[in-house]
Amino acid sequence: MAPLALLPEISLLAGAVVALLAGSFLPQRRQWVARLVAVAALLTAGVAAALALGDPARTVFGAFVVDTPTGITRLVVVASTLLVIGLGVEELAGQVRESETYALLLLGSLGAVVLAATDDLLVLAVGFLLSSIPLYALVGLGRSARAAEAALKTYLLGALSGILLLLGCSVLFGMAGSTAYAGLATGLAGAPEAPVAVGAVGVLGGLLFKAGGVPLHFWVPDATQGAGTAAAAFLTTVPKIGALVAMIRLVDVLPGSLPWPLLLGLLAALTMTLGNLAALGQTDARRLLGWSTVSQVGYLLMPVAVVGATDAAVPALLTYLAGYAVTNLTAFAVLAGDPRTTALTDSRGLARRRPGQAAALVISLLSLVGTPPTAVFLGKLTVFTAAWDGGLAWLVVVAAVNTVISLAYYLRWLVPALSREDRPAHDGDEDDEREPDDRPWARGAAATGAVGVLAVGLGAGAVTALVAGAALG
Repeated sequence: MAPLALLPEISLLAGAVVALLAGSFLPQRRQWVARLVAVAALLTAGVAAALALGDPARTVFGAFVVDTPTGITRLVVVASTLLVIGLGVEELAGQVRESETYALLLLGSLGAVVLAATDDLLVLAVGFLLSSIPLYALVGLGRSARAAEAALKTYLLGALSGILLLLGCSVLFGMAGSTAYAGLATGLAGAPEAPVAVGAVGVLGGLLFKAGGVPLHFWVPDATQGAGTAAAAFLTTVPKIGALVAMIRLVDVLPGSLPWPLLLGLLAALTMTLGNLAALGQTDARRLLGWSTVSQVGYLLMPVAVVGATDAAVPALLTYLAGYAVTNLTAFAVLAGDPRTTALTDSRGLARRRPGQAAALVISLLSLVGTPPTAVFLGKLTVFTAAWDGGLAWLVVVAAVNTVISLAYYLRWLVPALSREDRPAHDGDEDDEREPDDRPWARGAAATGAVGVLAVGLGAGAVTALVAGAALG
C-alpha cells in the first residue's frame, strides 16, 4: 500500500505532533517524556527505512520517490537527529521550550527527507518551507541577543531564497507545462534556453540556502554561533542532506544544452575556497565550525556538478553526506560536553582533563580534513573520483588545494587541545575537576560519533556496497 511506503515520514510527523501535545499537558519537570517520544519516532522511522532499503524504486502519490537515495537519506537524517538529541540532553533538559525543540527537530528532519525524495516542484517548495520554518525557530530558541540576530538573518535570507525558489518553479512550470520532473525532462528539452536558465538558477539558489553554499551562505556562521549547541549541530547537518540530494535530482533532469557542470563546478570551488579562507581567521570554536561546514558544502557540490556525466555521482554524494554528518555532529558533541569552550584556546589541556573527549575531537577534526581511515576521507575519495571521471579535473585540483588549506585551522584547534597547559581561567572555573560529570550524555554522544566516524572509514567496503549502483528513481 502507498501509505506504508511513507511509514518513516508518517512516524516523524506523528512523533512531532505527539511530542508537542505531550509537552503542552505535562509539567516542566516531566518534559523528558517528549524526548522519549521523539526518540521512539526516530527509531521507528529508521527501522522502517532500513527494511524498505532493498525494495524496487517506485513513486508514491505521483510526487514522492522511494529509491536508494531516499532510503540512504532517511537513515542518515534519522541517525543525525538521534545524535543531536543525545548531545543536547543536558542542554535542553528542564528548559521551558524543551518539548517544542524536539517537535521542531522532527519537523525539520521530515522537511529534509521530503526535499530529498520529491520529484515534483510543488512538493519541493513544500519541503523547502517545512525544513526552513523549524530552522528559524530553532535558531531563535536561545532567547539571547546573539540568537535573535542570527534568527533574523536566517529568516530574511531564507525568505529571499524561498521567493527565488518559487519564482524558479513558476518559470520552469511555464516552460515545461508540468511540475513533475519527468515532465520537466521532456518539456524543457525544446524550450528557450534563457528562461530555462533563469528558472533553474532560481530553484538551485533556494536549495543553496538550505545547503549553506555560496552565494547564500552568510547565515551559517552567525546561526552556528548564536544558536544553542544542539540547534547549531542540527542546522549545519540535516538541512544540507535534503538540499543536496534535491539538487542532484533536479540537475539530472535539466537540459544538457546549458553548461550546468561549469556553473555548479564554479559554485563548488567558490564555496570551498571562501569557507576555508574565512575559517582561517576564526578564534571562536562554533564560528569556525560554521565556516567549516560552508567549505564542506563545496566538496559536496562536486558530484552534483557531474551527475549527468558519470554513474558514480549519486553514490559519491550519499557516501560523503553520511561521512560528513557523523563527523560534524561529533565535533559539536565535544563542544556540548564542555559548554565553557567558546574560544579555541578554551580547549587547552583537554587531553589531560578529558582524554576521551580529546580523542573524539582529534578524530572528528582529522576526518573533516579528510585523513584516512576516517569517514570524510572515504567521502572525499569518492567525490574526487566522480568529479575526475565527469571531466572536472580542474575542480579536483582546487579541492585538493583547499584540503591542504583546511588543515591549518583544524590544527589551530587541535594544538591547544593536546597541550599539557591548563586552559585560560574564567569566572567560576574553580571547581574544574568536577566538570567531566556534568554532561555525560553529550560525552557519550561524542564517543558514539567518534566510533561512527571510524566505522564508516574502516568499513569502506560495506558503505560502498550499500550505495553502489544508487540511481535516481
